[in-house]
Amino acid sequence: MHGSVRRVLGFTGFTGCIGLLLVAGVAGAQAWPAKPIRLISPFPPGGGTDAVARVLAQALNDQLGQPVIVDSRGGASGMIGVEAAARAPADGYTLVMGNVIPLSMLPAASKVPYDTQRDFDPVSLVATTDYILAIHPTLPARTMGDLMALARKRPGELTYASSGTFSAPHLAGELLRLSQKVSLVHVPFKGTGPAAVATLSGETTMMFGTGPSVVPHLQSGKLRALATTGLKRSLPEHPTISETVPGYEVTQWYGILVPAGTPREIVDRLNQEIVRSVATPKVAQVLASIGTVPLTNSPKEFRNFIRNESEKWARVIKTANLKAD
Repeated sequence: MHGSVRRVLGFTGFTGCIGLLLVAGVAGAQAWPAKPIRLISPFPPGGGTDAVARVLAQALNDQLGQPVIVDSRGGASGMIGVEAAARAPADGYTLVMGNVIPLSMLPAASKVPYDTQRDFDPVSLVATTDYILAIHPTLPARTMGDLMALARKRPGELTYASSGTFSAPHLAGELLRLSQKVSLVHVPFKGTGPAAVATLSGETTMMFGTGPSVVPHLQSGKLRALATTGLKRSLPEHPTISETVPGYEVTQWYGILVPAGTPREIVDRLNQEIVRSVATPKVAQVLASIGTVPLTNSPKEFRNFIRNESEKWARVIKTANLKAD
Protein backbone atom coordinates (compact mmCIF):
# COMPACT_ATOMS: atom_id res chain seq x y z
CA MET A 1 0.00 0.00 0.00
CA HIS A 2 2.67 2.45 1.06
CA GLY A 3 4.89 1.36 -1.85
CA SER A 4 2.03 2.02 -4.28
CA VAL A 5 1.50 5.47 -2.82
CA ARG A 6 5.21 6.25 -3.11
CA ARG A 7 5.24 5.10 -6.74
CA VAL A 8 2.20 7.25 -7.53
CA LEU A 9 3.71 10.24 -5.76
CA GLY A 10 7.03 9.65 -7.50
CA PHE A 11 5.33 9.51 -10.92
CA THR A 12 3.30 12.61 -10.09
CA GLY A 13 6.44 14.45 -9.06
CA PHE A 14 8.19 13.39 -12.28
CA THR A 15 5.33 14.54 -14.49
CA GLY A 16 5.15 17.75 -12.51
CA CYS A 17 8.81 18.45 -13.25
CA ILE A 18 8.24 17.79 -16.93
CA GLY A 19 5.29 20.18 -16.84
CA LEU A 20 7.37 22.86 -15.20
CA LEU A 21 10.11 22.44 -17.82
CA LEU A 22 7.57 22.75 -20.62
CA VAL A 23 6.07 25.85 -19.05
CA ALA A 24 9.55 27.31 -18.61
CA GLY A 25 10.35 26.60 -22.28
CA VAL A 26 7.16 28.29 -23.48
CA ALA A 27 7.79 31.24 -21.19
CA GLY A 28 11.34 31.51 -22.52
CA ALA A 29 10.10 31.57 -26.12
CA GLN A 30 7.43 34.13 -25.23
CA ALA A 31 10.07 36.34 -23.56
CA TRP A 32 12.12 36.44 -26.76
CA PRO A 33 13.78 38.77 -27.54
CA ALA A 34 15.36 39.69 -24.22
CA LYS A 35 18.63 41.06 -25.66
CA PRO A 36 20.07 42.49 -28.91
CA ILE A 37 19.85 40.37 -32.06
CA ARG A 38 22.69 39.92 -34.55
CA LEU A 39 21.85 39.98 -38.26
CA ILE A 40 24.75 38.67 -40.32
CA SER A 41 25.15 40.20 -43.78
CA PRO A 42 27.50 37.86 -45.69
CA PHE A 43 28.49 40.52 -48.23
CA PRO A 44 30.41 43.79 -47.78
CA PRO A 45 28.68 47.12 -47.09
CA GLY A 46 27.50 48.95 -50.20
CA GLY A 47 26.01 45.92 -51.95
CA GLY A 48 22.40 44.87 -52.30
CA THR A 49 22.44 42.23 -49.55
CA ASP A 50 23.87 44.62 -46.96
CA ALA A 51 21.46 47.38 -48.01
CA VAL A 52 18.41 45.13 -47.59
CA ALA A 53 19.77 43.84 -44.27
CA ARG A 54 20.06 47.38 -42.90
CA VAL A 55 16.56 48.32 -44.01
CA LEU A 56 15.10 45.25 -42.33
CA ALA A 57 17.23 45.67 -39.19
CA GLN A 58 15.86 49.15 -38.62
CA ALA A 59 12.30 47.96 -39.13
CA LEU A 60 12.74 45.03 -36.72
CA ASN A 61 14.31 47.37 -34.15
CA ASP A 62 10.97 49.14 -34.01
CA GLN A 63 8.87 45.97 -34.14
CA LEU A 64 10.73 43.89 -31.55
CA GLY A 65 11.83 46.56 -29.09
CA GLN A 66 15.43 45.27 -29.14
CA PRO A 67 18.42 46.43 -31.21
CA VAL A 68 19.00 44.40 -34.37
CA ILE A 69 22.68 44.87 -35.18
CA VAL A 70 23.98 44.22 -38.70
CA ASP A 71 27.22 42.22 -38.64
CA SER A 72 28.89 42.54 -42.07
CA ARG A 73 30.97 39.44 -42.78
CA GLY A 74 31.84 39.55 -46.45
CA GLY A 75 34.16 37.16 -48.22
CA ALA A 76 34.21 34.02 -50.37
CA SER A 77 31.03 35.03 -52.20
CA GLY A 78 29.03 34.96 -48.98
CA MET A 79 30.31 31.64 -47.65
CA ILE A 80 32.14 33.12 -44.63
CA GLY A 81 29.10 34.89 -43.22
CA VAL A 82 26.73 32.03 -43.98
CA GLU A 83 29.04 29.53 -42.28
CA ALA A 84 29.22 31.79 -39.19
CA ALA A 85 25.43 31.77 -39.04
CA ALA A 86 25.27 27.98 -39.41
CA ARG A 87 27.60 27.56 -36.43
CA ALA A 88 25.80 30.08 -34.18
CA PRO A 89 23.55 28.98 -31.28
CA ALA A 90 19.98 28.18 -32.34
CA ASP A 91 18.46 30.60 -29.83
CA GLY A 92 16.90 33.26 -32.06
CA TYR A 93 19.66 35.80 -31.48
CA THR A 94 21.53 35.19 -34.76
CA LEU A 95 19.90 35.77 -38.14
CA VAL A 96 21.47 35.78 -41.59
CA MET A 97 20.41 37.68 -44.69
CA GLY A 98 20.90 35.01 -47.33
CA ASN A 99 20.69 35.25 -51.09
CA VAL A 100 20.81 32.99 -54.12
CA ILE A 101 24.61 32.90 -54.44
CA PRO A 102 25.82 31.28 -51.18
CA LEU A 103 22.61 29.34 -50.55
CA SER A 104 21.76 27.91 -53.99
CA MET A 105 24.52 28.54 -56.53
CA LEU A 106 27.79 27.86 -54.70
CA PRO A 107 26.61 24.62 -53.02
CA ALA A 108 25.72 23.31 -56.48
CA ALA A 109 29.18 24.16 -57.81
CA SER A 110 31.60 23.13 -55.08
CA LYS A 111 31.95 21.86 -51.53
CA VAL A 112 30.87 24.48 -48.99
CA PRO A 113 31.19 24.30 -45.18
CA TYR A 114 27.44 24.11 -44.57
CA ASP A 115 24.33 22.38 -45.86
CA THR A 116 21.65 24.86 -46.89
CA GLN A 117 18.73 22.52 -46.18
CA ARG A 118 20.14 20.85 -43.06
CA ASP A 119 21.85 23.72 -41.23
CA PHE A 120 19.20 26.44 -41.48
CA ASP A 121 15.57 27.08 -40.74
CA PRO A 122 14.23 29.53 -43.36
CA VAL A 123 12.07 32.33 -41.97
CA SER A 124 10.92 34.48 -44.90
CA LEU A 125 11.87 36.13 -48.14
CA VAL A 126 12.29 39.89 -47.80
CA ALA A 127 12.81 41.21 -51.32
CA THR A 128 13.80 40.31 -54.87
CA THR A 129 15.41 42.15 -57.75
CA ASP A 130 15.92 41.42 -61.43
CA TYR A 131 19.13 41.84 -63.37
CA ILE A 132 19.41 44.12 -66.39
CA LEU A 133 21.20 42.90 -69.49
CA ALA A 134 23.16 45.97 -70.58
CA ILE A 135 25.43 46.21 -73.62
CA HIS A 136 28.11 48.61 -74.81
CA PRO A 137 26.38 51.12 -77.13
CA THR A 138 28.71 50.31 -80.03
CA LEU A 139 27.25 46.81 -80.24
CA PRO A 140 24.75 46.77 -83.17
CA ALA A 141 21.82 45.28 -81.27
CA ARG A 142 18.57 46.91 -80.21
CA THR A 143 16.61 43.83 -79.16
CA MET A 144 17.28 40.40 -77.70
CA GLY A 145 16.57 38.97 -81.14
CA ASP A 146 19.31 41.18 -82.59
CA LEU A 147 21.73 40.08 -79.88
CA MET A 148 21.10 36.38 -80.38
CA ALA A 149 21.46 36.75 -84.16
CA LEU A 150 24.75 38.58 -83.62
CA ALA A 151 26.00 35.85 -81.26
CA ARG A 152 25.29 33.22 -83.92
CA LYS A 153 26.96 35.31 -86.63
CA ARG A 154 30.06 36.09 -84.53
CA PRO A 155 30.66 33.00 -82.36
CA GLY A 156 33.16 33.54 -79.57
CA GLU A 157 33.31 37.31 -80.03
CA LEU A 158 30.59 38.45 -77.63
CA THR A 159 31.82 38.64 -74.05
CA TYR A 160 29.93 39.28 -70.84
CA ALA A 161 31.36 40.57 -67.58
CA SER A 162 30.32 39.25 -64.19
CA SER A 163 31.14 39.91 -60.55
CA GLY A 164 32.87 36.53 -60.31
CA THR A 165 32.72 32.85 -61.18
CA PHE A 166 29.47 31.23 -60.00
CA SER A 167 27.96 34.63 -59.25
CA ALA A 168 24.37 35.22 -60.33
CA PRO A 169 25.45 37.32 -63.37
CA HIS A 170 27.80 34.51 -64.44
CA LEU A 171 25.07 31.88 -64.30
CA ALA A 172 22.57 34.26 -65.93
CA GLY A 173 24.87 34.30 -68.95
CA GLU A 174 25.33 30.54 -68.87
CA LEU A 175 21.56 30.00 -68.76
CA LEU A 176 21.14 32.27 -71.80
CA ARG A 177 23.98 30.57 -73.67
CA LEU A 178 22.59 27.10 -73.02
CA SER A 179 18.95 27.91 -73.72
CA GLN A 180 19.75 29.62 -77.04
CA LYS A 181 22.73 27.45 -78.01
CA VAL A 182 24.87 30.50 -78.74
CA SER A 183 28.51 31.30 -78.03
CA LEU A 184 28.99 33.83 -75.22
CA VAL A 185 32.34 34.18 -73.45
CA HIS A 186 32.34 34.74 -69.69
CA VAL A 187 34.85 37.23 -68.25
CA PRO A 188 34.84 37.22 -64.42
CA PHE A 189 35.88 40.19 -62.29
CA LYS A 190 36.23 40.72 -58.55
CA GLY A 191 32.98 42.53 -57.98
CA THR A 192 30.21 44.36 -59.81
CA GLY A 193 32.18 47.64 -59.98
CA PRO A 194 35.08 46.25 -62.03
CA ALA A 195 32.63 44.36 -64.25
CA ALA A 196 30.79 47.61 -64.99
CA VAL A 197 34.08 49.43 -65.72
CA ALA A 198 35.05 46.72 -68.20
CA THR A 199 31.73 46.99 -70.03
CA LEU A 200 31.81 50.79 -70.02
CA SER A 201 35.27 50.78 -71.58
CA GLY A 202 34.32 48.21 -74.21
CA GLU A 203 36.67 45.58 -72.82
CA THR A 204 33.60 43.36 -72.58
CA THR A 205 30.51 43.74 -74.73
CA MET A 206 27.79 43.24 -72.12
CA MET A 207 26.96 42.56 -68.48
CA PHE A 208 24.14 41.47 -66.20
CA GLY A 209 23.82 44.07 -63.46
CA THR A 210 21.36 45.15 -60.79
CA GLY A 211 19.60 48.50 -61.07
CA PRO A 212 21.98 50.50 -58.84
CA SER A 213 25.02 49.23 -60.75
CA VAL A 214 23.82 49.99 -64.28
CA VAL A 215 20.91 52.47 -64.28
CA PRO A 216 23.14 55.58 -63.93
CA HIS A 217 25.11 54.41 -66.99
CA LEU A 218 21.89 53.78 -68.92
CA GLN A 219 20.74 57.30 -68.13
CA SER A 220 24.03 58.77 -69.32
CA GLY A 221 23.94 56.70 -72.51
CA LYS A 222 27.19 54.90 -71.71
CA LEU A 223 25.36 51.58 -71.66
CA ARG A 224 22.21 50.37 -73.43
CA ALA A 225 19.62 48.15 -71.76
CA LEU A 226 18.20 45.31 -73.83
CA ALA A 227 16.07 43.41 -71.34
CA THR A 228 15.55 42.37 -67.73
CA THR A 229 15.80 38.85 -66.32
CA GLY A 230 12.50 38.44 -64.43
CA LEU A 231 9.29 36.95 -65.75
CA LYS A 232 7.55 40.33 -65.47
CA ARG A 233 8.82 43.70 -66.65
CA SER A 234 10.59 45.53 -63.84
CA LEU A 235 11.48 48.38 -66.22
CA PRO A 236 8.28 49.07 -68.20
CA GLU A 237 10.21 50.51 -71.14
CA HIS A 238 12.30 47.34 -71.54
CA PRO A 239 11.09 43.80 -72.28
CA THR A 240 12.07 40.72 -70.31
CA ILE A 241 14.43 38.15 -71.78
CA SER A 242 11.61 35.62 -71.33
CA GLU A 243 9.60 37.47 -74.00
CA THR A 244 12.23 36.24 -76.47
CA VAL A 245 13.47 33.18 -74.58
CA PRO A 246 10.40 31.50 -73.00
CA GLY A 247 10.90 30.41 -69.41
CA TYR A 248 14.12 32.34 -68.87
CA GLU A 249 14.29 33.77 -65.35
CA VAL A 250 17.12 34.88 -63.08
CA THR A 251 16.18 36.67 -59.88
CA GLN A 252 18.38 37.85 -57.06
CA TRP A 253 16.54 37.29 -53.82
CA TYR A 254 17.14 38.18 -50.20
CA GLY A 255 15.72 36.33 -47.21
CA ILE A 256 16.17 35.68 -43.51
CA LEU A 257 17.28 32.33 -42.10
CA VAL A 258 18.24 31.16 -38.61
CA PRO A 259 20.38 28.25 -37.40
CA ALA A 260 18.58 24.91 -37.59
CA GLY A 261 16.84 23.99 -34.36
CA THR A 262 15.75 27.49 -33.45
CA PRO A 263 12.48 27.14 -31.44
CA ARG A 264 9.46 27.10 -33.73
CA GLU A 265 7.77 29.80 -31.64
CA ILE A 266 10.67 32.16 -32.40
CA VAL A 267 10.72 31.30 -36.11
CA ASP A 268 6.98 31.96 -36.35
CA ARG A 269 7.26 35.23 -34.41
CA LEU A 270 10.14 36.38 -36.61
CA ASN A 271 8.15 35.54 -39.71
CA GLN A 272 5.17 37.55 -38.46
CA GLU A 273 7.33 40.55 -37.65
CA ILE A 274 9.17 40.45 -40.98
CA VAL A 275 5.91 40.18 -42.93
CA ARG A 276 4.45 43.05 -40.90
CA SER A 277 7.56 45.21 -41.32
CA VAL A 278 7.95 44.69 -45.07
CA ALA A 279 4.26 45.46 -45.62
CA THR A 280 4.55 48.95 -44.15
CA PRO A 281 4.60 51.75 -46.75
CA LYS A 282 7.80 53.20 -45.26
CA VAL A 283 9.82 49.99 -45.60
CA ALA A 284 8.32 49.13 -48.99
CA GLN A 285 9.28 52.60 -50.26
CA VAL A 286 12.87 52.29 -49.01
CA LEU A 287 13.25 48.81 -50.53
CA ALA A 288 11.92 50.14 -53.85
CA SER A 289 14.39 53.05 -53.70
CA ILE A 290 17.32 50.60 -53.68
CA GLY A 291 15.96 48.71 -56.67
CA THR A 292 14.22 45.79 -54.96
CA VAL A 293 10.64 44.52 -54.80
CA PRO A 294 9.29 43.62 -51.33
CA LEU A 295 8.24 39.97 -51.14
CA THR A 296 7.58 37.77 -48.10
CA ASN A 297 6.36 34.20 -47.60
CA SER A 298 5.95 31.50 -44.94
CA PRO A 299 8.86 29.45 -43.56
CA LYS A 300 7.64 26.37 -45.45
CA GLU A 301 7.24 28.31 -48.69
CA PHE A 302 10.70 29.81 -48.31
CA ARG A 303 12.26 26.37 -47.72
CA ASN A 304 10.61 25.01 -50.88
CA PHE A 305 11.66 28.13 -52.80
CA ILE A 306 15.32 27.65 -51.82
CA ARG A 307 15.17 23.96 -52.72
CA ASN A 308 13.75 24.76 -56.17
CA GLU A 309 16.40 27.42 -56.77
CA SER A 310 19.16 25.01 -55.75
CA GLU A 311 17.88 22.30 -58.09
CA LYS A 312 17.57 24.77 -60.97
CA TRP A 313 21.13 26.07 -60.68
CA ALA A 314 22.55 22.59 -60.13
CA ARG A 315 21.08 21.62 -63.51
CA VAL A 316 22.59 24.70 -65.19
CA ILE A 317 26.03 24.08 -63.67
CA LYS A 318 25.97 20.40 -64.61
CA THR A 319 24.78 21.05 -68.17
CA ALA A 320 27.37 23.80 -68.67
CA ASN A 321 30.04 21.50 -67.19
CA LEU A 322 31.26 24.30 -64.93
CA LYS A 323 33.99 23.43 -62.45
CA ALA A 324 35.07 25.25 -59.32
CA ASP A 325 38.65 26.51 -59.36
